[in-house]
Amino acid sequence: MADDAAGREKVLELIKGIDYAVVATRGLDGAPMHARPMAYRAVEGDGDLWFFSKKDSRKAKEITADPAVLISFADPRAQHFVSLTGRAEIITDRATVSEKWSEIYRAWFPGGPDDDNVVAIRIHADKAEYWDTPTSAVVYAFGYLKAIATGEPSRAGEVGKVDLG
Repeated sequence: MADDAAGREKVLELIKGIDYAVVATRGLDGAPMHARPMAYRAVEGDGDLWFFSKKDSRKAKEITADPAVLISFADPRAQHFVSLTGRAEIITDRATVSEKWSEIYRAWFPGGPDDDNVVAIRIHADKAEYWDTPTSAVVYAFGYLKAIATGEPSRAGEVGKVDLG
């Protein structure tokens, strides 16, 4: 597992431009994991991911009960896939909510950043896994033919694990 700056940069490059992630939280009272797509704000200097929610939502209650989360990003066209694990925190501070706010979120939160029920979710990722597969038709065709000839699956692309600490 890599824990260097290059691994962190690789992960950030793969999720750059992906507007939505699937965020999974542990269910309440032993219920199974619960996942939902969420619009996310780009990673900032501190390396944390930011999302918005309602304070009285199921996800906010699940995060309060158990902050462990799994976040998945996918860009099927570019064949970039990233899975992050970390800890989430509900941020109710109005100044922080306003600072992280973007008008795109008004579609889900019409009251805007001044609505007391709107909270920010800060996720500090500690580990990442990624799959970066070439999208070239030639590379794909070669892998396909090789798999047929050898009976072994294609191993084109790069797979990695990064300790984000």
